[in-house]
Amino acid sequence: MPRLSFSTLLFCVLCLTLNCPADGSAADSQRKPNILFIFADDQCFDTINSLGNEEIQTPNLDRLVARGTTFTHAYNMGSWSGAVCVASRTMLITGKFLWHAEKDYKETSKRYLDTGRLWPQLMAKAGYDTYFTGKWHIRADATKAFKTARNVRGGMPNQTPEGYNRPIEGQPLKWKPWDMAFGGFWKGGKHWSEVVGDDACDYLDAARKSDNPFFMYIAFNAPHDPRQSPKEYVDKYPLDKVAVPQNFLTEYPYNEAMKAGRGLRDEKLAPFPRTEYSVKVNRQEYYAIITHMDEQIGRILDTLEASGQADNTYIFFSADHGLACGQHGLMGKQNMFDHSVRVPLMVVGPNVPAGEKRNANVYLQDIMATSLELASTERPDYVQFNSLLPLVKDKSKSGYAAVYGAYLQGQRAITVGDYKLILYPEARKTLLFNVKADPLEMHDLSEQPEHRKTVKRLFARLLDLQTETGDELDLKAVYPTL
Repeated sequence: MPRLSFSTLLFCVLCLTLNCPADGSAADSQRKPNILFIFADDQCFDTINSLGNEEIQTPNLDRLVARGTTFTHAYNMGSWSGAVCVASRTMLITGKFLWHAEKDYKETSKRYLDTGRLWPQLMAKAGYDTYFTGKWHIRADATKAFKTARNVRGGMPNQTPEGYNRPIEGQPLKWKPWDMAFGGFWKGGKHWSEVVGDDACDYLDAARKSDNPFFMYIAFNAPHDPRQSPKEYVDKYPLDKVAVPQNFLTEYPYNEAMKAGRGLRDEKLAPFPRTEYSVKVNRQEYYAIITHMDEQIGRILDTLEASGQADNTYIFFSADHGLACGQHGLMGKQNMFDHSVRVPLMVVGPNVPAGEKRNANVYLQDIMATSLELASTERPDYVQFNSLLPLVKDKSKSGYAAVYGAYLQGQRAITVGDYKLILYPEARKTLLFNVKADPLEMHDLSEQPEHRKTVKRLFARLLDLQTETGDELDLKAVYPTL
């Protein structure tokens, strides 16, 4: 083989250098995976057919379960306001735990963007084309946070008086989910879930023409109320086939003390006292709008496959929080029961085990840190949530040792192992549940002498988590004997 001269070698090195930028923004970005994040609103963890709810039809969410790894114990920490979605999404977009995120939320919109620290901004710095559609509800301008943003929606579709205090058995139905006259999801003439599906499919077609990887934040307002969908979807759930939850109550006895009483907007959706009939109708409409959203998710997945980008794309599906929808006598999400703090969370992508489950405790906001790791970009030190990838790769890995929960100053909770402790400081009430033996949280163990040590142990751990999360509520003053 002939020897190359020094000048020839130098020329080759220069060529390689010029074609491989130091910041890795071009050539390196081609090797990075795409990130498709699909986000629901108000979707409880137990509303997916293949995860155990045979009442509901979710064939496309079932596709994700079959193709990827499902985290069965994914949580939202709670909220500093009745709009739980605001807190959840602020934590997601900033990477900060609850009360630290609240401090960020109080910043002005301009300051929020100027920091350059928001999730889509970090992904853009890593070489990604960023896209958004749907529910934003963050104190920042989505059209400036993302390279492309379309149909940016507020917290929820417009409401009408007919959508509340309903239905009352024996009275004519004053509300029909498919009636476009009520506006809501039908405002503009096309159901918002279908608009989100259209945007996502358009984005996938556009991304195919770019040399950069994509980060897509696809945010449905569904299944938030008003729970509207075409009639054919409601008809899939005949009322006589919809079960009343086993933990049904006519009214939750501590609803006022825990700041989720009769005056809360979510709780006004159904009449007081709750009836089995009103709960069944609400759940019928809840299932219908989820199934309608599921069909739009199927369109997105089909478009991704057809675009030729699926093999290099990680898909995340989750929701900002769950929903009671009749459980424990509650309609909303402003509580610490699993039906409101746990969410579905599926991960699909290259080298992700198919059809597997992980029961480790995680937070849905871990998706942000996971995407940063996939983007091969350093996680900023202010991001407090963890990447899911170690848990995806190794089922023996453990998640958070304890799960923190809070709502305003009216509720605090902690889950450690099989036990969950819930506190209502205003009422000085303590609840303890064995969530493994009693997953519907129906049997309070806190007054039983044999569980006194467990209450004290969890309370002490909760005090530690208060420090981590920035929680300034003085629980020791409220519960001096714990």
